[in-house]
Amino acid sequence: MAAKNDYNAENIKVLEGLEAVQKRPSMYIGGTGKDGLHHLVYEVVDNSVDESLAGFCKNVLVIINKDGSLTVKDDGRGIPVDMHAQYKKPALEIALTKLHAGGKFEKSAYAISGGLHGVGISVVNALSSRLKAVVRRDGKIYQQEYSVGKPKYAMKVVGKAGKETGTEINFIPDPDIFSTVEFDFAVLRKRLQEIAFLNPVKITLEDKRNDKKEIFHYEGGLVDFVQHINKSKTVLHKPIYFKRQEDDTIVEVVVQYNDGYNESIFGFVNIINTTEGGTHVSGFKTALTRAVNDYIAKKGLLKGGKLSGDDTREGLTAIINIKMRDPQFEGQTKTKLGNSEMKGIVDSMAHLALTEFLEENPTIANKIAQKVVASAKAREAAKKARDLVRRKNVIGFGGLPGKLADCSSKKTDNTELYIVEGDSAGGSAKMGRDKEFQAILPMKGKTINVEKANPTKALSHEGITNLITAIGTGVRENFDISKLRYGRVVILSDADVDGQHITTLLLTFFYRYLPELIENGNLFIAVPPLYRIRKKKDYYVYNEEELKKTIEKVGKSEVTRFKGLSEMNPQQLWDTTLDPKKRILKKVKIEDAVLADEVFTMLMGDVVGPRRKFIEVNADIAEVDM
Repeated sequence: MAAKNDYNAENIKVLEGLEAVQKRPSMYIGGTGKDGLHHLVYEVVDNSVDESLAGFCKNVLVIINKDGSLTVKDDGRGIPVDMHAQYKKPALEIALTKLHAGGKFEKSAYAISGGLHGVGISVVNALSSRLKAVVRRDGKIYQQEYSVGKPKYAMKVVGKAGKETGTEINFIPDPDIFSTVEFDFAVLRKRLQEIAFLNPVKITLEDKRNDKKEIFHYEGGLVDFVQHINKSKTVLHKPIYFKRQEDDTIVEVVVQYNDGYNESIFGFVNIINTTEGGTHVSGFKTALTRAVNDYIAKKGLLKGGKLSGDDTREGLTAIINIKMRDPQFEGQTKTKLGNSEMKGIVDSMAHLALTEFLEENPTIANKIAQKVVASAKAREAAKKARDLVRRKNVIGFGGLPGKLADCSSKKTDNTELYIVEGDSAGGSAKMGRDKEFQAILPMKGKTINVEKANPTKALSHEGITNLITAIGTGVRENFDISKLRYGRVVILSDADVDGQHITTLLLTFFYRYLPELIENGNLFIAVPPLYRIRKKKDYYVYNEEELKKTIEKVGKSEVTRFKGLSEMNPQQLWDTTLDPKKRILKKVKIEDAVLADEVFTMLMGDVVGPRRKFIEVNADIAEVDM
């Protein structure tokens, strides 16, 4: 699928200008905070990756510089520099100053492109206080600099390039636009590693501020990727990998089962992470269900009935990577593939490949069969547990848990459910809350770790059952957001190690059974104070650093350490943690599904080694509660 090497000014097509970008940057990069800042980097890197996909780039270097700028350098063909026939300016200047101007709009230049989903390097230029472009091409080094999207001088030749080719972009984000202009090494590392798993390109990330350097290059591609995701899990077999092509569409899939109960399916289209799935993921799921059911039926391993899709995906980790022309995206965040033809293409390709593999590898096939048949048998027990939860809704006073202190308002958008650690703290919260819109559900002790428990056991646990009933939406395939009883679901636990453990257990439950609540922005974590400082009046502080600063400000005073929520009286709990005007709430987000799955498995799963390594590496930044 490599494109022709005649990449020149004729390939640069222009759609519109730049002014709207500077007026409404959030429309183009999603926001002007941390996410938007790093989106600029991905736009530049996408151009280099497009060159890699076309077969012309092997290395990409990303450097965070000490002066606050960032550099992306590749060894591709270099952005064209010849004169554009329509605009009578060098193609480089057109690509950097005209919105949606680039080779990816001309099909002869790029057969496939990831950057088409984005907004182009011109947006990076428009939102940078300074940008310098250096192009090595045709034996010469070309250069042009820009200020907030406008050229500072005409493109010029600044040296000889010899046989070296490529593009180097150095830019400083505009501090008048972004709330932060400090690049985060960890954020960039996560995305660049993901890109390297998906493409045969070597990506080097350097941080000149503290001499950090990491290289991402994976010869095994998706096989390395799935092994990376499953490194904290007990896998049942080696990865199953296949790659098929139909015309300009390439379908690449890797599958590996583990002994857990959760499915993890990740879809990518032209390196874009389709977090909302789409037709390619639907096609794969259909193919997997058919192929496994056919094998089970042929071997006579399940008497009566067929496996459901959920059965065939229990304990599954799969990555579907598609490369195609003209992807169409939809969904709330434009990360859902909408091309209807892709469902059938992926279905037919994956079904054939999976069927062949299962027939030719009986040892692995039997392990998978045993896993999914056991899942089918457990499904009925889990269904009974879910039915029990639903039946409780029609029993007694509204079917709600007896310990729930409900609020009087029935307006979902304005109401809040506090999940509180222990009956004592729950009592204080009930007395200190605003009964109009705040409901309190005390949890007895530590809830079950759903990462280690099968669905039947998890859904039979009293604390989990009460929680599901109070929230009202149901879980997994029975989830219905329209039945949500509270606009905010808030985890409130002690500010000590045990409290943090309880918070982690609850987060694991929500991530595995109610991820839609997180994606919909309904889940929060309350932050209670650690100390009360009393001198004439009370000051509440939330960490050691704030304690030190407050004491320096008010002088010697009486300091009380709160060991738990139960030590606060109702008024204190209202003043510090429940009052919307004063409290601190953290919204829970899933910024990266791959990383979230990996972290939850590592911290809450059965495999000890990766967890020990994580603790050893991060011990120096841990906050130890004495």
